[in-house]
Amino acid sequence: MKVLIIKTSSMGDVIHTLPAIVDAKNAIPDIEFDWVVEEAFADIPKLSSSIRKIIPVALRRWRKNWLKAFTSREINGFLQKLRAEKYDYIIDAQGLIKSAIISKCARGISVGFDFKSAREPLAACLYQKRFRVAKDQHAILRIRQLFAQALNYKLPESEPDYGLNISSGEDESEYKLLFIHGTSRAEKCWAEEKWIGLACLAGKARFTIYLSWGNSLELERAERIAAACERIKILPQMTLYELANFMAGVCAVVTVDTGLGHLAAALSVPTIALYGPTDPKLIGTVGKNQRHILHFENVTGKEVWQELQTSLSCNKLFLNKLIANVELF
Repeated sequence: MKVLIIKTSSMGDVIHTLPAIVDAKNAIPDIEFDWVVEEAFADIPKLSSSIRKIIPVALRRWRKNWLKAFTSREINGFLQKLRAEKYDYIIDAQGLIKSAIISKCARGISVGFDFKSAREPLAACLYQKRFRVAKDQHAILRIRQLFAQALNYKLPESEPDYGLNISSGEDESEYKLLFIHGTSRAEKCWAEEKWIGLACLAGKARFTIYLSWGNSLELERAERIAAACERIKILPQMTLYELANFMAGVCAVVTVDTGLGHLAAALSVPTIALYGPTDPKLIGTVGKNQRHILHFENVTGKEVWQELQTSLSCNKLFLNKLIANVELF
């Protein structure tokens, strides 16, 4: 059976699709998956051994200049790749009009959420088969339920398995923490002075703190945090694939509400996720040793450090390092 997945963006949404793929592979061993995904997130399906072919799409870039996209024949090239094979099923796991149009352009039986389940109800008009999935559930469970209904297998009762198996290959004598301070919306950002307070406490405990960044504003913030504390290193620009391999070797992650936080959860890295305006019940990180801190505007760096120590005490990688070296606390 050959199945095409339509889940283009955002990063967190793409990661949320991975457990459904593992479910389907376990239920139907000979199933093959191809995936249509935004070019910026194409590294994420590469992390899964269950994906046969990735078909990048550039809707975010094209919409800035549709005329150029058409005249350069980029769109035509994408459609040729999309229609190169016929699929048994085309699953639109996004539920938007734009993703439903892509599913309609592909060759095969298109399936997706029904009118009451899709994020944009009109998208359901374009599917040949539609399925009811309650909206008041976490996004991961919704996608797992959609795949189970579409491909006709019983939904597993097990916790989500992202199916990622990455070895960092990093020096495991170093006690590393990763702080993900950048996010797409200003109201999701934790106060800079609180990052500094947290970093100083971690540095005193002889951790090396790594700061990620994705644009010039985030780089400037990282530089200010690094200037205020010792034992901080700013990561170079990395691809998502490179960052995933680095992330797999850290003791723990502290993150705001952003896609990279979901990547940490998918890799089973102990994570402290800081939430302000968003509800983690529907879109929060899901995985082993995930801790959510709500209303972060009232939370200090010291309080996050206390939560972080609890997470570290559950991290086998960190405990093995302690045995091999010296106790930190």
